[in-house]
Amino acid sequence: MNRRRLLFGGLMSGTSLDGVDAILLAIEGDDPTALRWEVVGYRSDPYGREERERILEVLSGGPLTELVRLDVALAERFHETFSSLLAQAGVPAAEVTAIGSHGQTVWHQPPDGGERGRTLQIGDPATLAEASGCAVVSDFRSRDMAAGGHGAPLVPWCDWVLLRRPGTGRALQNLGGMGNVTYLPADGRVDGVRAFDTGPGVALLDGVARLASGGAEFWDHDGERAARGRVLPELLEELLGDPFFHEPPPRSTGRERFGDARLRELVRGVRPDSAADWDDLLATLTLLTARSVARSYERFLPSGEVDEVVLTGGGARNPTLVRAIEEELAPIPVRTGPEALGMDPDAREAAAFALFAWAHLRRIPGNLPSVTGAAGPRVLGSLTPGDGEGTEGGRR
Repeated sequence: MNRRRLLFGGLMSGTSLDGVDAILLAIEGDDPTALRWEVVGYRSDPYGREERERILEVLSGGPLTELVRLDVALAERFHETFSSLLAQAGVPAAEVTAIGSHGQTVWHQPPDGGERGRTLQIGDPATLAEASGCAVVSDFRSRDMAAGGHGAPLVPWCDWVLLRRPGTGRALQNLGGMGNVTYLPADGRVDGVRAFDTGPGVALLDGVARLASGGAEFWDHDGERAARGRVLPELLEELLGDPFFHEPPPRSTGRERFGDARLRELVRGVRPDSAADWDDLLATLTLLTARSVARSYERFLPSGEVDEVVLTGGGARNPTLVRAIEEELAPIPVRTGPEALGMDPDAREAAAFALFAWAHLRRIPGNLPSVTGAAGPRVLGSLTPGDGEGTEGGRR
């Protein structure tokens, strides 16, 4: 059997707006049930203040002209990070089979009431392909949504391929701008995988930190402000009453529901006028994220079959949030750090989109219809050729 080792790039910019994650993943084999893989290189480049503000402007409904400019600017930023990764790993671009680029989500509206969902990720793949010379696979969510799915969570199939551990029931909990979980059953079967969005991750927390600091801070560093605050029980119960938390999977959400508009409603209701008031709001929203995670596990994951929880995403670096999740999920062990996954936890989603690029070139479906609600398995993504010819997506 041909087990040629191929290199794929993966690029991710998440809803937490931390920065650009880039990975170089070596994949050997053709059968997703028996792949061998290795992280050849990984880097995460944080966004600067101006970059983050520019993205936030578009996410808040900024002008169409800025959306178009940002589409190209982000592609150039992705190339800058990926080029630096190649230099760091000592790998020429000519050796990369293809790059899987998720882009930056600026709109995600799940199906509702019989109306199909809509999604938009920017970071122009043609610009990235032209700059890098590599084939680029992008726009992964649209095909699943066209088939009636949520287009999210998408990474569970990749989690199953790369991160399952037979004998251990694992819940991989991402804490980006939104929270989502992938449950990988102990028996290792793909038909037992469950996944869904749990609710807000750190988007609301980051928004409060910006407002509380007058724009000086983009997040609650180490959860220090939340740790000083006290939880507002009535507000917490009101927030947990959001209909989203009672929806059964398949389900997904985004900043359209738990973003700046929701945050403005909260601030109008709480009317914080002191540092302590802002800290109380942060404490309440931190527990909202933790409790929404725990309640979703109780309702929608197999009882007694979660042996460990692994936290990834920006929220995994917030000690106050991590402690809250540990308390809500006790006695289930909660793990963080590279040892838990065999790779840097922040690399998980970038690795998924590298694998999606591999799957696209082989016409292997990458969605799990039981997770997204799509009508069936679909090959995900669209291909933009690089500067070569041949069967490997533009690279000989």
